Amino acid sequence: MKIQWILSMAALLMAAGVKLAAAEYEARVYTNAAGATLPYRLLIPEGYQPGQKYPLVVFLHGAGERGADNRAQLVHGAPLFLQPEVRAKFPCFVVAPQCPEGKRWVEIDWSAESGVQPAQPSDPLGLVVELLLNLPRQYSIDSQRVYATGLSMGGFGTWDLITRYPGRFAAAVPICGGGDDQVAAKAVKTPIWAFHSSDDSVVKVTRTRAMIDALRKAGAQPRYTEYTGLGHNSWGKAYAEPELLPWLFSQHLPKRDAYPLKGASR
Repeated sequence: MKIQWILSMAALLMAAGVKLAAAEYEARVYTNAAGATLPYRLLIPEGYQPGQKYPLVVFLHGAGERGADNRAQLVHGAPLFLQPEVRAKFPCFVVAPQCPEGKRWVEIDWSAESGVQPAQPSDPLGLVVELLLNLPRQYSIDSQRVYATGLSMGGFGTWDLITRYPGRFAAAVPICGGGDDQVAAKAVKTPIWAFHSSDDSVVKVTRTRAMIDALRKAGAQPRYTEYTGLGHNSWGKAYAEPELLPWLFSQHLPKRDAYPLKGASR
């Protein structure tokens, strides 16, 4: 009974969080010249001033939030940027696109030991890139402070973005994802803080370890935090790390990561 009560309360809190996020994140649909569409949510900084430049965070959700309701992608990650202290200290745009059912941010096998980056981005990720190019035409966005983050399937998408488009993102936070370690060196100049749990049975921790090891061999100094006992749900603790947002928002192109983290990383 106690476990059922805890699960029920967790479900209620999650539903409340999504309802709040849905109220703050504007529902929109991007349509390109070919007629392809991508539903997304956009968070605009409080007190937005067109004369001021703001950073942009792109959040890529996991496989469980795929669909067409333009709402499910707000379950995880997105609520972090709604916290009053976060909105006050780190005013920014946050874009949260939704991947359609049956598609992936990256067409790669999540459960495999390794993977090869496809020659072209997936259709949904290609639309995300188009959207990121389109938004600065509408709003005052600092092109030197565009950040990528995502969890699980979105973690794979984050790795794909920074290796496929090196030099475009000021920093990245991939969580319990992975990529093609043979192309990891393309992101050698990108500040990265990656997260995974050693007992993840959905996406093997070796996927993140391989990317981090390849980057270090290429001369990069990525930050990596490896948890234990969290299984596949490492994003909850990762997005709650007290130094994460100060680290993230301190990054801007073309500077390399110089933020002095207090905690240790693998």
